[in-house]
Amino acid sequence: MLTIFLLVLSNIFMTFAWYGHLKFAKSNNMFYIILFSWGIAFFEYVLMVPANRIGYTVYKFEGFQLKIIQEVVTIFVFILFATIFLGEKIKWNYIVSFGLILLAGYFAFGFGPKSNGH
Repeated sequence: MLTIFLLVLSNIFMTFAWYGHLKFAKSNNMFYIILFSWGIAFFEYVLMVPANRIGYTVYKFEGFQLKIIQEVVTIFVFILFATIFLGEKIKWNYIVSFGLILLAGYFAFGFGPKSNGH
């Protein structure tokens, strides 16, 4: 689905904008780090806005559903980023925390009109 594909790409840019400077920014000057992050975040918005627009108008997702999809995608992208680029180990409590967020996705989509017979 186009919305989810665009959200994945958007979240890749978002994760690098928010956390990439932790490893890749050479300067400690906060102004330059913010400019670096804003430069990357521009591409996040270029993808996120159409993803939400298409999801809302074409696929008829509700705003709440779009936000929850985005959070679930963010979790997966961030796990890959933190383990691969930052070299961090994922601990059991992080897995449980992420699992609870994924459970929110189930509740957001598992009890809609289709699931209760309407």
